[in-house]
Amino acid sequence: MTIQTYPNNDNSQLSPHFHASEFACPCGKAHTFQIADLLIIKLEQLYDTLNCNKIIITSGYRCPEHDKIVGGTGKGQHTMGMAVDVICYNCNKEIISSKLVSCAAQDIGFTGIANIDAQYDKTHLDVRTSDKWYGNEIYGTHTITDDFYHYYNLQGEDFMKEIAYGIDVSYAQGKIDWEKVKTSGKVEFAILRAGYGREYTQVDEQFARNYSECKRLGIPIGVYWYSYATTAAEAKREAQVCLDTIQGKQFEYPIAFDIEEKDSLQNADALCKAFCDAIEASGYYAAIYTFKSALEYHLSDSIKSRYDIFLSHIGVSKTNYTGAYGLWQYSWTGNISGIDGDVDLDCAYRDYPKIIQQAELNGFQQTNSTDETTNSNDEKETPLEQILQHVKSIDEKLS
Repeated sequence: MTIQTYPNNDNSQLSPHFHASEFACPCGKAHTFQIADLLIIKLEQLYDTLNCNKIIITSGYRCPEHDKIVGGTGKGQHTMGMAVDVICYNCNKEIISSKLVSCAAQDIGFTGIANIDAQYDKTHLDVRTSDKWYGNEIYGTHTITDDFYHYYNLQGEDFMKEIAYGIDVSYAQGKIDWEKVKTSGKVEFAILRAGYGREYTQVDEQFARNYSECKRLGIPIGVYWYSYATTAAEAKREAQVCLDTIQGKQFEYPIAFDIEEKDSLQNADALCKAFCDAIEASGYYAAIYTFKSALEYHLSDSIKSRYDIFLSHIGVSKTNYTGAYGLWQYSWTGNISGIDGDVDLDCAYRDYPKIIQQAELNGFQQTNSTDETTNSNDEKETPLEQILQHVKSIDEKLS
């Protein structure tokens, strides 16, 4: 985790929705302040997950003296730049209950979460590296649960909002009539199989055509690469073949690592990390595609919170998977005009085209703004950490 230090008067844009000054210590003294890059990343994920109108930071970094004044120990997460207290507003400009915020934050991977007030308006969030703290400060400062859904008797659908519906396709769908797919009105994006395995001869035979047709018709796309790897070295090799296959192309949706094989899942964490890190290092937005049981039994919380998830859970009207995910494959038997036979149906819960293009990933570039502030440590950060640091042209933050 990288923690950046900022001068007390810094108001640079850190991400699409946050400026540095929002995290500064409120003590009034002219000292520097710190912010963990991971904290910014997860706040943006929270913004998307809750479909927020805005998130107000009521307390960010605190110097040790100020932390003691407001009741802290002078050594807490706020003093390390790893914590914020927030109020979240929905698109109707109403406060989102801390109960919902806590559940969403749990899915995203915040390691410290607590309701702060009796009105359930404010929520404490942090990215501590020690044991998780899931609390409710109106009842003290100790951990009160390991699952906010159970504690607050809530379901994931209480805050998950569908943004777009799409399909994922491969050679199995044959020669698709993308004109008919487009005019059907049912497909807002497509995830294309680029290939499988670690050989250059294993590019999907329909990938080039599917890519060119979707681009011609303006259908936003992502890709997935089916894995047969059993070691990290093999997964890294698969990533390189995938990168060579997609080089020079643009994708509005993630580049997904498809891990399903029994032998692969025995070493899932290492394979996912090797593939996704290689994808990110080349400037792409990585994701992990797999089915619900694999996520629950083969992938660790650290991997699931580190990378975006493309969940496959078929045959249910609402998934009961409780982890965070940005894409959900909910059917293998879709019927779409222009495609002979069944096709997989997907739902997106994040505005990937906006996220990816603003962050200049997946082959997209934007013109640098002359008044943009660039952090001197950017070259030391991973592409995921840079996602929210390199936004060149964004809408003005709502006041």
